[in-house]
Amino acid sequence: MTVRSRLRTAWQLCWATGRGLTLVQVVITLIGGFLASAVTWSTKFTMDGLAEPGHSRQLVAAVSVLAVAGLLGACEPRVAEYVRAELNRRAYLLMNDRLFTAVGEFQGLERFEDPKLLDRIRSAQQSTSNAVAPATTGLFSAVRDLVSLAGLLATVYLLAPVMALILVLSAVPVFFAQLSLARRFAGMLDTMSASSRRQFQLSALNSDVRAVKEIRLFGLVDFFRERVLSAIVATNHAQRDLDRRQLRVQASLSALGSVIGAGGLAWAVYAASHGRLSIGDVSAFVTAVAAAQAALSGLVTKISGAHRGLLQLDHYVRVVNMPPDRPAPALPAVLPTLSDGIELVDLWFRYDESQPWVLRGLDARIAHGELLGVVGRNGAGKSTLIKLLCRFYEPDRGVIRWDGVDIRDVPIKELRRRLGVLFQDFMEYDLTVAENIGIGDLPALSDQRRIEWAAAEAEISEKIETLPHGYATMLSRIFFKETDKTDAEHGVTLSGGQWQHIAIARTFMRDDRELLILDEPGSGLDAEAEHRLHRRLAAHRTGRTSVLVSHRLGAVRDADRILVLDEGRIAEEGTHAALMALNGQYARMFTVQAQGYAGTRAG
Repeated sequence: MTVRSRLRTAWQLCWATGRGLTLVQVVITLIGGFLASAVTWSTKFTMDGLAEPGHSRQLVAAVSVLAVAGLLGACEPRVAEYVRAELNRRAYLLMNDRLFTAVGEFQGLERFEDPKLLDRIRSAQQSTSNAVAPATTGLFSAVRDLVSLAGLLATVYLLAPVMALILVLSAVPVFFAQLSLARRFAGMLDTMSASSRRQFQLSALNSDVRAVKEIRLFGLVDFFRERVLSAIVATNHAQRDLDRRQLRVQASLSALGSVIGAGGLAWAVYAASHGRLSIGDVSAFVTAVAAAQAALSGLVTKISGAHRGLLQLDHYVRVVNMPPDRPAPALPAVLPTLSDGIELVDLWFRYDESQPWVLRGLDARIAHGELLGVVGRNGAGKSTLIKLLCRFYEPDRGVIRWDGVDIRDVPIKELRRRLGVLFQDFMEYDLTVAENIGIGDLPALSDQRRIEWAAAEAEISEKIETLPHGYATMLSRIFFKETDKTDAEHGVTLSGGQWQHIAIARTFMRDDRELLILDEPGSGLDAEAEHRLHRRLAAHRTGRTSVLVSHRLGAVRDADRILVLDEGRIAEEGTHAALMALNGQYARMFTVQAQGYAGTRAG
């Protein structure tokens, strides 16, 4: 982005937060900018009026202007501070709204697996707080100092043209040095982003209840502490280097300003002693030089800060303006009610060009109303197939057709509206019980009867009734303390199996969807609970199309048809009985599992 485009973005951001408030900020900025010159000139005429009798009108006018300027000078900072704070609050809200919306529009998973993009998103999130003030109201402060400086330099120029030129020239090298520091700062943030993210993640492990067990058991506390401290040392080194450069620039500016100020004062005294300046002129000159130096220093600092903020704003602008990763089809097709089936035609897919193929020319059909079981070893492509059906990824080659319609020709939100999916790595949201279940079908979030029905179907309703506040109990691990385990405000924790039931209830909220996809639905359940679950799911699947992925082959033995995936291809296909008769891969896996269960019972 160019400086001009960054400035335009900052102005548009301010304007979008509130036109009236922005205009008030402009007026306050101009008033504040002219105050220094008004005070300087009114002071000059007051001094001259006192020194030369007979100028009572001039004296009264000068004192009046001085009084008004004093009143404005007393009020302007307070009003400006309030307006700046309000603009920043509104801009922070607006930026977060736009950023959340933009990232929420990423429909696939590819961008969330790109480390560089993740760093950019993180930097964009930081810019909503770190860059919003310097890049918005900071620019108004810079303009205020610029207006003030222009008036003061005009005053100095009228009294001593050479001094005005010296003041301007003295600021040039410092100005460019500050801009260089701003660029270095932005570059440091980019460089340290990955290190900061690693530091945050490693630090979080020290209090993550899931990680604490292994960390304590394996004696990893010092190991991770050294990793965290190394990341902090690297960050501190970069920041220290930047601070030292900043110190040199600021010290140079202060020293140069002191020399110029002392020289200007000496010249003013000399000129006054020879009758070339009046007492008011000396007062105006000294005041103007001191104020101009302060304005120059403030202007350089604020422009540097604004430049730094605008550089950080680049990440925000780039994320917000990213094109969609799943562009809407030019001529959207109508997705019919599923009545025939879903065809998978010659599907090829790999996660990266440098990685091996996960699916290799897979051809399959999911008939309407059937339960299709999908099994295979780890890495066979089962989860990938689910992600392609949900369009989290697009196949490199091949097509998926829904009643003959290519799902890429359908608006992606419409496709997903027709799906009910339970992922193996389901989420545990820091929400209430009712919300954790109800978000499975957001329009029904306030339908308490339906939520309670879903909980009963998932066999978790009895547990919910024992919680301190029932369905209003907060399920949160963030604010949990042992002393607060009965306080709904702080929340309670559930076991892994109980969370599995909550996730299943969330899926039951979408039981009317046309395609139900279940990825290891019983992975966190005991054998009896898993058996009851599959019986309930079988009742709900009647007349609906379903895909069941499971490592436990007993869970899919009642499927209408079973696909056995091996290295991205269909190795075997058929009913449980047919596959057992085939005596191939499925039969071997089923026999091994059955023997394991038999051995467990015998033991």
